[in-house]
Amino acid sequence: MRFPRALLLGSSLCICAAARAVYAPIPDQEQGKDLTISVEAGISYNSNIFGAATSPIGSMVYEVSPKLTVNTSVTDQTFFSAYFRPTLDYFDNRPGTKTVYSQEISARVAHEFSKTSTFDLSDTYSYNQNPEALLNGTSVNSDQTLQSNEFNGRFGFSPTEKLGLVVKARSAYYDYTNPALGNQLNRFENLYGAEADFAMLPDVKLAGEYRHQDVDYSSNASTNNKHSDFLMAGFDYQAGPKASASMRLGGEYRQRAGGSSTTSPYAELSGKYDYAKGSFVSAGYTYSLEETSAPAQFSDEKVHKLFVNIQHAVSPLVVASASIDYEPSTLVSRPGQGGDVSEDSTHAGVALTYLPTKNWTVSASFDYDDVSSGIASRALNRSRIGLSATVVY
Repeated sequence: MRFPRALLLGSSLCICAAARAVYAPIPDQEQGKDLTISVEAGISYNSNIFGAATSPIGSMVYEVSPKLTVNTSVTDQTFFSAYFRPTLDYFDNRPGTKTVYSQEISARVAHEFSKTSTFDLSDTYSYNQNPEALLNGTSVNSDQTLQSNEFNGRFGFSPTEKLGLVVKARSAYYDYTNPALGNQLNRFENLYGAEADFAMLPDVKLAGEYRHQDVDYSSNASTNNKHSDFLMAGFDYQAGPKASASMRLGGEYRQRAGGSSTTSPYAELSGKYDYAKGSFVSAGYTYSLEETSAPAQFSDEKVHKLFVNIQHAVSPLVVASASIDYEPSTLVSRPGQGGDVSEDSTHAGVALTYLPTKNWTVSASFDYDDVSSGIASRALNRSRIGLSATVVY
C-alpha cells in the first residue's frame, strides 16, 4: 500500500510553474520543528498485486512505514530539509516472498543569495520492492524491484524587476535488479534547460523555454538511445491568492538511435482554484513522447494526460478528496514489429481523511486502475481499498 492517490491535503500541491519560492511549503505537523518523527500503519486489499492481465492474485496488505524528517534554516538565507522513510509490506497471499522492503531518502538545499538570486538543489533515492507492478506486459510474479535516483538543480535570478531567468537541470536513473528487466529498461535520463519570463502585467508573466534531453540506455544503446530538443512558450497567470494557471506550448525534435527522427508537439496546461479554506480543484493536460516498458518492440509512446483533483474540507476535522487521470496513448512501433498500438489508462481514487488532532491522521481510501490495450498481455484491471493512520511526534 502507498499513500492513496486522492489524499491531497492542501498547499503542498503546486500545480503551476509560477511557484518560485525558495522555501517550499512544509506540512503543518512539521512546522516549527527541526526534527519530526512519524509512523504510518495501514491495512488494505489489493485485487491484483502483480498487475496481471489475466488470473489476477488478490491479497490483504499490511504496512508500517516510519519517517524521519529534518527541516532547518542553516542561516537566514539557507534552508535544508531531508527525510528517510523505510516501508515494510506484508502480503498474506503473495507467491514467493510475502514481506517486501522499500525505502526512500531525500535531501534538499535552497539558498537565497539575494532577493533576486536563488538556487535550489535536491536529490531523492528510492529502493522499491513493491512498485505496484508498474510495468504493463511483464510476466506475473516477476521481480520488478526498482532502484532509482533523481537529482534536480535550479538557479534563478532577475536582472530587472520584470525579467526573470532560470537555468535548471534534472538527472535520473532507473535500475531494475531483475537481469531480464534491467537489460531492457535500465537507463539514465538527463534534462537541461533555460527559461525566461517577463512580467507583462502584475498578474501575468510571459515565458519562453528551451530544454535538451538525453535518454541513454545501459544495454542496446545503438537502438534505444534518444536525444531531444524542446522549444516552447506560454504564460503564468496568478489571478489573486485563490486562482492560478499555467501554459506551455511548443514542439520536440527527437533523434532516435537506430530509428527515424521525428518532430512532435509538446503541451503543458494546468490550473488551480482554492474555493474555500482547505478546499480546491485543480486540472491539467499534457502531451509528450515518453519511454515504454517494451523498448524492443516500441521506440516510444505518444501520451495525452488529463487529470482533475478535488479536495473539499467537509469540516475542520474531515477532508474528502478525489482524483482521476485519463491517459490515451499510442505505442510507436519499430519497423517490422506489427504497427502502432493504442493503449488507454484510467487511474482514479477517493479518500476520506479524519484529523482528530494536529498529530494524528486517519484515512480511508479506494483506488481503481484500468489499462485497455491493443495487446492483451498489457491490459490491467485493479482496485485497492485501504485504511491507514499516521501519528507525528
